[in-house]
Amino acid sequence: MPSLEEAVKEAAKKIVRMASVSPAEDVVNALKNAVRIEVHEPSKVQLNAILTNIELAQKYTAAVCQDTGVPTFFIRLGDGFPIRSKLFPILTEAVREVTKELPLRSNSVDPLTEKNPGDNTGVGIPVFDVELFDGDYLELIYTPKGGGTELPSKAFVVPPGNAWERLPELVLNAVIDAGPMPCPPVIVGIGIGSNLDVAAKLAKKAAVLRPVGSRNSNPDIAKIEDALLNAINKLGIGAHGTGGKVTALDVHIEYTYRHPATFAIGIVFSCWATRRARAIIYPNGNYEIKPL
Repeated sequence: MPSLEEAVKEAAKKIVRMASVSPAEDVVNALKNAVRIEVHEPSKVQLNAILTNIELAQKYTAAVCQDTGVPTFFIRLGDGFPIRSKLFPILTEAVREVTKELPLRSNSVDPLTEKNPGDNTGVGIPVFDVELFDGDYLELIYTPKGGGTELPSKAFVVPPGNAWERLPELVLNAVIDAGPMPCPPVIVGIGIGSNLDVAAKLAKKAAVLRPVGSRNSNPDIAKIEDALLNAINKLGIGAHGTGGKVTALDVHIEYTYRHPATFAIGIVFSCWATRRARAIIYPNGNYEIKPL
């Protein structure tokens, strides 16, 4: 029987492969729905090409996009799970091995020398986001975030007096500035946080982790999500910038309480190839690969 460390690496490798080969199921279903409702023929052609691309990637177990993203793990670590300080090296090795085996394009570059180690690792890569909870298991969510969706991301700190009134304009301007760069149809994540870095992280989680069609549990925020989605899809940018009705698959907002003097806003895009997969690993070495 494999050791717990081996089980963690095995489970991690499986979700890295899974997320690299196909967008999440809810995203694929949203793309199929986009084909049904799109009336602009060039955009419809692009959407059908996207779906064909997904089918071929699944058939041949190949990366669904040439940009295999920055490897990112969202981790929920139970208090009673035996592996703690060794977790990051295990997950890093899992990424290193899948990069060679699948293969994946290496997207880690030294900012000073421009050297690429070729294995998707380096200082600060993979990215790890850790949450502790009262339990004895480990939950891993892997998502590779591409560069085209990072480039147009925005972050602001604005005076709070009229921030809610300004929010739609800030979001719509961000979508217009982004244009076809983030490979629409996109998911737009918006974070409102206690400070700038919190807002940006919330926006990223909103963009990549929440299922398409989900709504914030706060009904007032949910109404804003719906209104922004409708407004974005009236811009006419369409799939890959070809025009049409479907520019965004969804808009998700997450928030925390804020400082009285500031209103921090993050806006992060996730492309049609929004990829995520989840594993739950138990202390006895058993694990489950679960849809997300």
